Amino acid sequence: MRGHLTTAGAGPVLSLILSRQAASRPALERVSGLSRATIAQRLAVLFEAGLIVEAEATLPSGGRPARTMALNTGFGTVLAADIGESVIRMALTDLAPRVLDQVLVAMDVASGPAAILEAISRGCRDLLARRADWTAPVLGLGLTLPAPVDYDLGRVVGPSVMRAWDDFDIRGVLRRELAIDVFADNDVNLMTLAEHRLMWPDRDDLHFIKAGTGIGSGMIMGGRIYRGARGASGDIGHIQFDAPTAPLCRCGKRGCLEARAAGWAIARDLREAGFEARDARDVMALFDAGVPEAIQGVRGAGRVLGQVAADVVSVLNPAVIVVGGTLARAGEHLLAGIREHVYQRCLPLAVRDLEIVASRMGSDAGILGAAQLVIDEQLKPGTVEGLIEKALEKRAA
Repeated sequence: MRGHLTTAGAGPVLSLILSRQAASRPALERVSGLSRATIAQRLAVLFEAGLIVEAEATLPSGGRPARTMALNTGFGTVLAADIGESVIRMALTDLAPRVLDQVLVAMDVASGPAAILEAISRGCRDLLARRADWTAPVLGLGLTLPAPVDYDLGRVVGPSVMRAWDDFDIRGVLRRELAIDVFADNDVNLMTLAEHRLMWPDRDDLHFIKAGTGIGSGMIMGGRIYRGARGASGDIGHIQFDAPTAPLCRCGKRGCLEARAAGWAIARDLREAGFEARDARDVMALFDAGVPEAIQGVRGAGRVLGQVAADVVSVLNPAVIVVGGTLARAGEHLLAGIREHVYQRCLPLAVRDLEIVASRMGSDAGILGAAQLVIDEQLKPGTVEGLIEKALEKRAA
């Protein structure tokens, strides 16, 4: 059968299926404008390669119900690594993505790029060795970085907690070590990507706020992650207001959102009140213990976050704001203040159907976002054809 199949045009058809724009043959014909015979040929390639499967669900089509098609989540596997400030989490996932196996390594981000990338290489090799009986191809490694990232280069840029990483060739080192493609992005962008694809796939405009020890955000616009010209979009933590009398931020400026509402700022205020607190985790431990000062601090943070979120809504008009990070565990204590200011300050049209909710992803958002990044990059038109060719050759052998 291989001799009668060509991969030309299969990528765009796969994209229509993955984006849920069209999941049946009639829908693919209608959305793509291609003939029934052409769609049949391109689907035959995808089925033969093992990239798609027919699902149990059917859709009405004016005649017999049409069978739907979906990605074969067992076609390949993905490696993902989430670098935190004190722990590195590495995982092997399928293409759903779902975590199949994982490794945790305690390591301070201050250890530097050489030591951390060696730990990631070693952890990834261990994961693959534990699944040595698998024949599914490894599509690549996705990496989350707690720092600003130039996405095109895959390198940390500017000041961050990742000292000595600036302009370090992360992808080059890991490619040499693992012999697979490597993709890297800012951790908040990848949490945003996971929230959108796995929890809100029908919302093309989403704003994600990570409220933890620091504050950052990510944006989905028109169904795609928005990174800006140099990957610096979404840095709401350093939006300033009332600067002359405002608290000093750890970035050296006065009046930043972080200096008023981040976990480290709430912890600062709690220390001044006589409590032991260094970061967002300590704040939430006091919150969970019912300490009134901690509860008050989290509620105040929600109101301050709401002031900046209102500006974001006025500019971007998202359909949903998702709040994640350690402080989001406070639920309505944090969200109520955000909603209050957004609804007060924005025009009715912008908030008519707006939802402001806590993340449901928990600690998996970063690692699954890293996996999703690899899946998106490797299955996009212009790239996936190479995977299809290899799969067809393997089946023909």
